[in-house]
Amino acid sequence: MSTPQPIRDIRGTSVPAIGYGTWELEGDDCFTGVLTGLELGYRHIDTAQAYGNEELVGAAITASGIDRSEVFLTTKVWNEHLSAESVKASVGTSLSKLQTDYVDLLVLHWPLDEETWPARLGAMADLVEHGAVRHLGVSNFTPPQLERALDVAPIFNVQVEHHPYLAQPGLLELAAKHDLLFTAYSPLARGEALHDPVITGIAEARDATPVQVVLRWLLDESEHLAVIPKATGREHAEDNLGAANVYLDEADREAIAALDRNERQVDPPWAPAWER
Repeated sequence: MSTPQPIRDIRGTSVPAIGYGTWELEGDDCFTGVLTGLELGYRHIDTAQAYGNEELVGAAITASGIDRSEVFLTTKVWNEHLSAESVKASVGTSLSKLQTDYVDLLVLHWPLDEETWPARLGAMADLVEHGAVRHLGVSNFTPPQLERALDVAPIFNVQVEHHPYLAQPGLLELAAKHDLLFTAYSPLARGEALHDPVITGIAEARDATPVQVVLRWLLDESEHLAVIPKATGREHAEDNLGAANVYLDEADREAIAALDRNERQVDPPWAPAWER
C-alpha cells in the first residue's frame, strides 16, 4: 500500500519530497530495497556513478513494472570525468546500466577545480538539449560555488549534506531565490541524530519515531527541500515515508534548529577543494 507524500513543484516539475537514497547499498540490499521502496510508493530514486549500483537500481525500476515517467531518477557524474567527451560517455554508460533513455536529474558530484566547470556543465547541458537528461544539478557546492555554477549552466538542483547538526542557511536561501530543488543527503546525520535527547523527546511527545521527526523538520524548512534517506529494509522505508504524517510546532522546530554545530558526517574526497 503506497503512502502519499509531499511534492515539490520546481519550475513546473513535480519532485517527490521523500526520496530513496542508495548510497552504500549493494547487491540484494540495493535491488530489493529499491523494488520494495517503489512498491511502498517512493517515486524519487537517487543513485550515482560512484555508488557502483546503477545497474541494480535500473533492474529494480524495470522489475517494478512502474512506468518510467512516474519515477524521478537522479544519478551523478563522478570526479574522474573532467572533459566534455568523458562526461558524455560516462552518462551513456549510466543510462545503459539504468535501463533508461534519460535521467530526470544529472548532478555534478563534487566541485573540482572551477576551470573544469564550463566543459563539464556544458556537456551536461548538451545532454539536456538531446533529451538524455531533463535537469542539471550540483552536489557538495558551497554558496559561492553555487552562484558561480549558476552563471555557467541552467542549474535546477543543489544536493548537499544537511541535518540537524549541519545547517545550510546560505544554500537554502539561494534555492529559494533561484527556485532550485534543494536535496538533503545524510538527513539523519548517519543515524547520530536519532539518539539526540531533544529529538527523542519530541518523537515521544508526537507519537512518532526519531526518524520521522528529523525528516519532518527538514521538510518543514523549505518548500524547495527534498530528503533522500537510505533505507535498508521495508520497515525503515515505511518509517521514512511516515514523516509525511507528522506534525511539529514552532517550538519543536526551534529546538531542533538549535542543535546545529556545523558538524559534517561526510568528508570530501580531497581537502584542498573544500571550503567550509
